[in-house]
This record gives sequence, C-alpha cells and structure tokens, in this order.
Amino acid sequence: MKEQDQFIKLVEWSEEDQCYIGSIPGWIGQCCHGENEENVYHELCQIAEEWLEIYKTDGLILPVPTNKKFSGKFQLRLGNELHKTLSLKAMQTGDSLNSYCVKLLKQSLTPQQHIKG
Repeated sequence: MKEQDQFIKLVEWSEEDQCYIGSIPGWIGQCCHGENEENVYHELCQIAEEWLEIYKTDGLILPVPTNKKFSGKFQLRLGNELHKTLSLKAMQTGDSLNSYCVKLLKQSLTPQQHIKG
C-alpha cells in the first residue's frame, strides 16, 4: 500500500465548471480538474505523492488519515423541534426515525459524487 492510500481522494462533477474536480477532504482542497474523471483521479494521486514528499522534507506532521473504517454510526444533535418533526414524518411513512433519516440523507447526495481511495 502506498502512503497516499491512507487518504480518500474525491473526484466529483462540477455543474458550475462543467468538469471533474479533485480534492482530498481534510487535507488538500480542490486542486485539479479536467474533462476525464479517471485522468483527474490520477492527477490527484500524483499531487498527493508530491505533497507527502513536501511534508517529509519539511518535517511537517501529516493530517489524520481519512481512509479509515467507518462504523456506520454517528451522533447528531438536531434540536427538540426538528427531532419531533422528523419523528412524526417517520411515523407517517411507517419508518423508524433512523430509516427515515437515512433515506433523507441518501436523497440529498447527488449521483455524480464518487469517493475513490
């Protein structure tokens, strides 16, 4: 495994720019773009390698790796009124609150979002 593999590489389509844009969440912002998704991903990998070398040469501490295992759980504080509203909507659809919220979150993601790494 290459050292850069510990970081998630995100390549997503930008409607505004009409091209793919690459970034490494939590470390390197939007740093490359192009018309071909695969080419942008490869350029992003090259940028990650170069930044790793810079960090090593300069003795800098790397950010926390993002390519970790996710448990599928996180705690969300949303306030009493929103909690009540979501609970009622979930009951109306016959879903548990958890299932209802998962459906809403999935619907909010655009189909062009791809996570590689």
